[in-house]
Amino acid sequence: MQPFFVIRIINHYQFDRFILYNLLCSTMKENQFKKPLVNTVANKAIETIDLANWLPNDQDIVHFDLRPFLYKELILKEAEFRIALQEIDWSIYKKKHVRIYCSNQSIIPIWAFMLVAQYLAPHVSFAAYAMQISEFNNLLLREKINTLDTEHYKNKRVVIKGCSDKNIDIEIYTWLTQKLVPISRTINYGEACSMVPIFKKSIDD
Repeated sequence: MQPFFVIRIINHYQFDRFILYNLLCSTMKENQFKKPLVNTVANKAIETIDLANWLPNDQDIVHFDLRPFLYKELILKEAEFRIALQEIDWSIYKKKHVRIYCSNQSIIPIWAFMLVAQYLAPHVSFAAYAMQISEFNNLLLREKINTLDTEHYKNKRVVIKGCSDKNIDIEIYTWLTQKLVPISRTINYGEACSMVPIFKKSIDD
């Protein structure tokens, strides 16, 4: 009886291996025809716009103050002002973003700021009059929006990021929204994980 018992144990072991082998083969064949799991949320072509990232680095922003060009830092004398501007090496402002302003309360004619702007024009990436840096940033963002390549956002789900560490005016968000509405599929405000719906293209569009 003992040899027969041993043979039964061996046969049982081989049978288990045979069953396991067939199960593995069957599973592998099924997996060949199964589609891989797809993260549908990640594949919804979401484009996030962080307006703060559209602003230049601090080292690329230059502040052109008219105060040092004033007589006793109070009065602008046209002849002396023009000579002083002619002596400046304006190439140092190449590809810079220049804020033109005056740091005191002197009354300066408009043409003085215009004169500075025309000297800067051939060299800078952007120049504008702004008494505050936040005002300058908003002017720069408006220019970015006006020249925005909207094809990149065509039929995309766009999220305009909020809670920026920069002081960005509400009007910038409204300008950007108007720019994106004709071409975007959806527009949301906030974060990808917590969005406020703003716009959704209708099926007929």
